[in-house]
Amino acid sequence: MQTATSMMPRKIVVSGCSSGIGLAICQQLLAAGHQVIGISRDPGRGGINHDEFIPWELDLANLALLPDQLGQLVKAHPDVDGVVANAGRGQFGGLEEFSYAQIDQLLDLNLRSQIYLVRALLPALRQRAHSDLIFMGSEAALAGGRRGAVYSASKAALRGFAQALREECSRSGLRVSLINPGMVRTPFFDQLDFAPGDEPSHAITADTVADTVRMVLDAASEVVFDEINLSPLKKVIKKNN
Repeated sequence: MQTATSMMPRKIVVSGCSSGIGLAICQQLLAAGHQVIGISRDPGRGGINHDEFIPWELDLANLALLPDQLGQLVKAHPDVDGVVANAGRGQFGGLEEFSYAQIDQLLDLNLRSQIYLVRALLPALRQRAHSDLIFMGSEAALAGGRRGAVYSASKAALRGFAQALREECSRSGLRVSLINPGMVRTPFFDQLDFAPGDEPSHAITADTVADTVRMVLDAASEVVFDEINLSPLKKVIKKNN
């Protein structure tokens, strides 16, 4: 049975829209009748051709430009009532293998840009009678692993940020949720030296994560999914050639 929330078209910002999880989320939201503002350095790369898709070219890694650029987004779309903060990337290795610049770059995209994005959109979201802010976290936020110190730090900090915002916004109609996927079979691993195993049970799919986003958005307005952890049935890792 559909709830009133699930039947009401909404305007939702999705960052990292051009591939992987972000692309799957956009496709499902559009199919459900929502309007989607897709943020990416190249929002057309995902090949979405839909009347309700609004591509918004933005480099979230360029923090110096973000306040002005995000201000333009808010001015153009003051009626946004949902945000899926999905943009991010992975980089792994022993801490001493990272340059100081690489540490900054990973933290800037995975954490600071998310804070900037929410800072810009939060006033509009809090003014709505019902709105949603969904962060795409990671299982790396729950337990650090070998060669993942900087990545885990970025995702653990994002988790703390989401938890604090949940408390900060609890008196308004804004729901704050966090989804922590394990290994997802997407292009995320194309530039890494490892990937999930080949069997279906070794990784979840981008569509499964998008299904979870839909579940959070479609829940009755009185219900908040504070945090959801998604894991493949079996954790198997292989080396990329």
